Amino acid sequence: MMTGDERVTRKASLLGIFTLIGAVSVGTAGAAITGPQKGLATETLTIVNQHGKRFTFKVEEALTPEQQEIGLMFRKVVPADTGMIFPWDPPQVSEMWMKNTLVPLDMVFIGPHGTIRHIANETVPESLRVISSHVPVAATLELQGGITAKDDIDVGDKVIAPQFGDDR
Repeated sequence: MMTGDERVTRKASLLGIFTLIGAVSVGTAGAAITGPQKGLATETLTIVNQHGKRFTFKVEEALTPEQQEIGLMFRKVVPADTGMIFPWDPPQVSEMWMKNTLVPLDMVFIGPHGTIRHIANETVPESLRVISSHVPVAATLELQGGITAKDDIDVGDKVIAPQFGDDR
């Protein structure tokens, strides 16, 4: 049995969760988010796996809180050589979810020097479950679901891009 104080705390916690869910559905500007975002800047980055094989991706840059909030929502396909990168400055524990994301994604969590720290494979479309980097990272890279397994990309592999101090 909960005390009155415990009920108030639980109610406040639930209200906070529903407020967060509502904010993502409505958007920070107050307008309903109903479709994929367009017109983001892009960059090319390369992932070098443990066998020295290089994989190049053209990724959209989610730079603002609004762009990061929408991410890859409402996309019906994410081609194998594309994705979206979410830079975090300063590095932080990245916590993502799949609300309104229609396709599975691989979430690649990248440390400050471009080393992959964690990968969440084949995330579940439209799930509200939090997907965490577990450690502070400088960026989260979202790619087509299953591509990291297909390309043998793993923790410890290197991401080459100007933001990681290496643009070779």
